[in-house]
Amino acid sequence: MRFPELPSFVTHLECGMTGERLPADTIHNLSPQGYPILVRYDLDGIRKVFTKEKLRERDWSWWRYREMLPVRKAENIVSLGEVVTPLIPLPRLARELGASGDLLVKDEGRLPTGSFKARGLALAVCMAKELGISKMAMPTNGNAGAALAAYASRAGIETVVFCPDDTPAVNMNEIALQGARLYKVNGLINDCGKLVGAGKAEAGWFDTSTLKEPYRIEGKKTMGLELAEQLGWELPDAIFYPTGGGTGLIGMWKAFDELEAIGFIGSKRPKMIAVQAAGCAPIVRAWQGNQRHAALWENAHTVAAGIRVPAAIGDFLILDAVRNSNGFAIAVEDAAITQALHDVAKHEGFLLCPEGAATYAAYKQALAEGRIGKGDRVVLFNCAAGLKYPMPEGGQPLDRHGAINYSQL
Repeated sequence: MRFPELPSFVTHLECGMTGERLPADTIHNLSPQGYPILVRYDLDGIRKVFTKEKLRERDWSWWRYREMLPVRKAENIVSLGEVVTPLIPLPRLARELGASGDLLVKDEGRLPTGSFKARGLALAVCMAKELGISKMAMPTNGNAGAALAAYASRAGIETVVFCPDDTPAVNMNEIALQGARLYKVNGLINDCGKLVGAGKAEAGWFDTSTLKEPYRIEGKKTMGLELAEQLGWELPDAIFYPTGGGTGLIGMWKAFDELEAIGFIGSKRPKMIAVQAAGCAPIVRAWQGNQRHAALWENAHTVAAGIRVPAAIGDFLILDAVRNSNGFAIAVEDAAITQALHDVAKHEGFLLCPEGAATYAAYKQALAEGRIGKGDRVVLFNCAAGLKYPMPEGGQPLDRHGAINYSQL
């Protein structure tokens, strides 16, 4: 994939909590106050040169939105063949639930490394290359580490990854095979994050943890840009998003504001619905308690490992998006997640990942409770390819030498 020279509209960076202005083109982790950093653009300048007509002439990858991304030089783009991920309808299940509105799944499993983590980590690696970073480290529940390993190896950047020792084997093997030094830790992702932070000075790596650098949000923002364009610049009524660190939810909310500022959409916003597992639901608890921040969730556990995040540093940004959109945070039991995975596979032929299945379980629950209208157009996010996760054993033995009663097969 070839890329033309990039116009750059980044003006500065900004503390996500205080609004303090910070310089662009400089290496940052958190703001001086210890909060996530947001990238800001000359949106008036973008509006003058970036048009829907121009979009129609471009390749279908997220680089079609390059004016709204932070990379300044095309030579720093690190690509593995990114695509615009499809919207897949679930008509049979919608009918069974009595829903008349569109029920759509944005299938992020089509991306390089098989998950939506490719979006954020691609941009983080591009910017690391642009800023001269040579060694990156991160904690992961699996898919983010795989994306970092792949894109960083492509860029010639060294990587060190820490994951919980019960991370799915396919993820760990993928991370190691794609060039990272992988360490399996007897703890959860927040424990792995502490190791990354503690070793930063001594080991000389850049901390690429969720929301501890400015650019993973910009990569995840492309989900919102794509979604708006795919729906004819008319946003859906609700988005169900599997929420661990919440980077994608924050990024999409940012994307919608920027699209309005450049005149591509109006003021309508979807309800942003943060989906968590009942065994690890700090955002749900904070939303229910009208809290600004989410306290650490003790003894976190769920079959959906990707949303097993006991504490999110961007909790206030997640909660702001949920509240400002008149959305909500919802927790679903592991049994409902497992059932949702089976239902969607059986009735629609669509193999979700557990975190994606959590969004269908949450939609079904919210619909039954009247929190979502039956006529609403709803988008669920399937964050990774279902084939990356363990599946129950299937099939029955058949002796080809014995008598076979075909009527019973």
